[in-house]
Amino acid sequence: MKRIVALLLFGFLLLTLPSCGGGGNSAPGSSAPSSSGDADREEVKAPVTTPFTLAVYPEFSLHPTLAANRANLTLSPLLYEGLFEVDASFQAQPVLCQSYSVSEDKLVWTFTLRAGVTFSDGAPFTGQAVADALNLARSERGRFRERLADVTAVSASEEVPNQVVVTLRRANGSLPLLLDIPIALGEGDRPAGTGPYMLSGNDEGLTLTARPGWWRKEDKLPVQVIRLHTVSKSDELIYAFDAGEISLVDVDLMATNAMGYGGNYQTWDYATTGFLYLGFNTQSPLCRSAQTRRAIALAVDRDTIASAVYANHAVPALLPVHQDSPLYSQSAAGAAPAYRPEELAAQVEEQRLNEKELVFLVNSENTAKASAAQLIAYQLTAAGFAVELRQLSFEEYAAALAAKEFDLYLGETVLTADFDLSILLSSAGALNYGGWWDERSEGALSALRAAAPEERAAAAENLFALLNEQTPIVPVMFKNGSVLTQWGRVSGLSPVRGNVFYQIENWTVK
Repeated sequence: MKRIVALLLFGFLLLTLPSCGGGGNSAPGSSAPSSSGDADREEVKAPVTTPFTLAVYPEFSLHPTLAANRANLTLSPLLYEGLFEVDASFQAQPVLCQSYSVSEDKLVWTFTLRAGVTFSDGAPFTGQAVADALNLARSERGRFRERLADVTAVSASEEVPNQVVVTLRRANGSLPLLLDIPIALGEGDRPAGTGPYMLSGNDEGLTLTARPGWWRKEDKLPVQVIRLHTVSKSDELIYAFDAGEISLVDVDLMATNAMGYGGNYQTWDYATTGFLYLGFNTQSPLCRSAQTRRAIALAVDRDTIASAVYANHAVPALLPVHQDSPLYSQSAAGAAPAYRPEELAAQVEEQRLNEKELVFLVNSENTAKASAAQLIAYQLTAAGFAVELRQLSFEEYAAALAAKEFDLYLGETVLTADFDLSILLSSAGALNYGGWWDERSEGALSALRAAAPEERAAAAENLFALLNEQTPIVPVMFKNGSVLTQWGRVSGLSPVRGNVFYQIENWTVK
């Protein structure tokens, strides 16, 4: 009977797996920022008939901390800069910050700002401007409010005009990783920034023009004028890109609205902190035991999920930290419960894990995530588990999680660049639906968060050892973001999370 259920489930899975988001000549990029996977294909260049062009939704705000439109936020790094930027290895690099100091208890950080910087409207770049921008970012209206939840105060230094002071409620030794927040002047829909370009024109014809006197020197930029193509809805954006009217877009290729992209384009993947994981109800009779949770982890074939469901636009994960991060530990990954069906078969019989049905939840609106859950359910069933997969609307899914009406769920979240897992694993974590609590892991989470940069790798190693032993969650993968460019139009891209124009001075634009 179980075999029949497994076969039926697998057949259903094959019918419902999303196709690779991309067009006929596209190919997945690598898991790290790189050139397109099409690099080995014979180059077919389309004639360049338009200037370098990006999309904009004029009716929506372009404010980097108040906006929500993806295309408009993609433009932010061209107009705005942060105190720091996070590179491809998830390390903080100073931008508008010249230097900083930290109090002994790591609760008070003083940042000295770079000299010689102005906003695009000529206004001076001051500690007060930074304090105002960060306070707006952490307000109820700001899209960075959760990231900055531990910040209790941001103020300009009273003694030094080019300094800003950030105070925390609990120690964080990696605060710079959270401060790649774009600094804008004021709260308007199109505020001034310190970035390489400035916005000009009106809704009928907007452009980005290289800023004279940009502190990094505008003559390093690959193009002096960028045309902005007005769109009002997602299908217009897709059509304009497919027609060659837009030169570059930043997309989640596994999102439902990304399936229409076609044409002759290149794909440039970049690492993100978008984390897919299996969560347990650690209070349920079936998943209370760490041994059972570990056995379930042994059934998850991450490589197949990444290739079959996410078309390799994802990186399989054995640890809850991206492999490109300096926190990643090869030894801890080697000790994690990886896909080992031969070991699992014996455990299923020994623990009699096939005698009770696992209730497994997923929200159905996210088609890629739902397909991943179907494949995991198939893998568990094939291993001998009895599984009831419940595909629910998001409202029903959230309600079932809150009521703890599950044994397993497939979760997805975007972690901060410091890979703080408190939101998932601390007793007060907003996403700790399974009621997990352990004194040792709670202490390890706090120790990692508070650790100085040179201490973080050792603190992470200790945390990962505890998580491997206790298995409160099963890491599945980290999703990639993708930049699509018209074939042969742009080269030298090295996109990173939050900034697809990272190191734009190294680009070549034709």
